[in-house]
Amino acid sequence: MRITKLFQTRNLSVIGLLLAGFLTTQTFADNKKLSSLALTVGDLGNPFFVQIAHGAEAQAKHINDKVKFTALSSNYDVNNQTNQIDNFISSSVDLILLGAADSQGIAPAVLRAKQAGVTIVAVDVGSEGGVDATVTSNNKQAGTKDGAYLAERLKGKGQIVIINGPPVTAVTDRVAGFLEEIKKYPDIKILSQDQNAGGSRDGGLRVMSDLLTAFKQIDAVFAINDPTAIGCDLAAKQAQRKEFFIVGVDGSPDIVPFLKDPASLIAATAAQDPYLMAQEAVKIGYEIMQGKKPKEELTLIPVGLITKENVDRYAGWTK
Repeated sequence: MRITKLFQTRNLSVIGLLLAGFLTTQTFADNKKLSSLALTVGDLGNPFFVQIAHGAEAQAKHINDKVKFTALSSNYDVNNQTNQIDNFISSSVDLILLGAADSQGIAPAVLRAKQAGVTIVAVDVGSEGGVDATVTSNNKQAGTKDGAYLAERLKGKGQIVIINGPPVTAVTDRVAGFLEEIKKYPDIKILSQDQNAGGSRDGGLRVMSDLLTAFKQIDAVFAINDPTAIGCDLAAKQAQRKEFFIVGVDGSPDIVPFLKDPASLIAATAAQDPYLMAQEAVKIGYEIMQGKKPKEELTLIPVGLITKENVDRYAGWTK
């Protein structure tokens, strides 16, 4: 698979600006009109997916200010998302952005959309079934950055847990990157890595509470996203445990107060920019509608590591 990597930079405050510049310098053909855009993602109760919706709508309206925009939550239910896509097809939408509830399980619905002539772009997570393009954060990089930070802080030795999530590529890539880094340190022992917290705060609270009961000593926690990390932090407070620290992924507005709070166990997060990710996905999808295939099948947007030490310099998500 060919991959495009956008703007590798260490300057946290300029990642968004560079990507924004990339987007605004593009021009669009006036051949096929974008009249309707439909988005289905895991959970619109999660601020990350809200920003994906906002970014998609903004870019669509940049193309056609009268575009009809629909955004739905799948609630990580592949059957629910399948029905949503079938309804999008029946409504003759021009472009679908898909944040898959299950990267493999959604394939038949993707295939039906393709057969119906609908352009479909995977955003945030990959999808099988023949999507026209995929735009995601560099999720493996996110896992690697978290893993390197965790291992360095532990000085290469300790007991850790991974709070896993839904069966989508964004999650599996993060975990793969994290494990790849951790395997460099034979004295770091993984106590648990298969518990699915559903990518939510409540799930993080539930799974972490169980793990705190099961293990009397935990030195660090890798949570697959920020809501999960926040749930883990709450579980620790309820159990009156504070011997470990927590790393997450997203760089969400919700995580910033925890990073700034000395009493919080959340120590770092690998920051994405969902708004710009969605804008890029719409741009690529519209170009495909005009018959212009992307140069690469997969576009990766880099992440930056935000910690308690540098959070005051973090500009946050674009919107």
